[in-house]
Amino acid sequence: MTRKIFIIIIALFLGFNAGFAQKIPSSQVPSLVLNHFNQSFPKAYDVEWKIKNDQYYAEFETRRSIDHEAWYDQYGKLLKHKEDISTRKIPAAIQSAVKNNYKGFRMEDAKKITTGTSVQYTVELKSPKQDWKVWFNENGTVLQQHAD
Repeated sequence: MTRKIFIIIIALFLGFNAGFAQKIPSSQVPSLVLNHFNQSFPKAYDVEWKIKNDQYYAEFETRRSIDHEAWYDQYGKLLKHKEDISTRKIPAAIQSAVKNNYKGFRMEDAKKITTGTSVQYTVELKSPKQDWKVWFNENGTVLQQHAD
């Protein structure tokens, strides 16, 4: 009976763990991926690599401790790049949309997400009564939102 329970626990752990990215050393990242990463982000430091579903994922920092995330396919193609940005760097169209549609909210924790040629921004909007996480396109159109 104890052996059965042990096997079930191991199976559950492996199944649960399969959905998450696995941390890997840079020596296990294909040279194509590393070369493209180093060309795209020459000032990156504190780089941590992970792999999930044949995609290589790097968390890193650049100047002034700006956090970044970059996803690459196995051939070194950049699939997605996410970077923390100052709320002052949010496009004017988004700032206007927040001012007009989220009165009484302040912007925090802004990110710029580039996927191919598509650019989106996420912003956490805070008020004394409610917090929202909102996704915008560059033109200030709300793409998605949920209570935070």
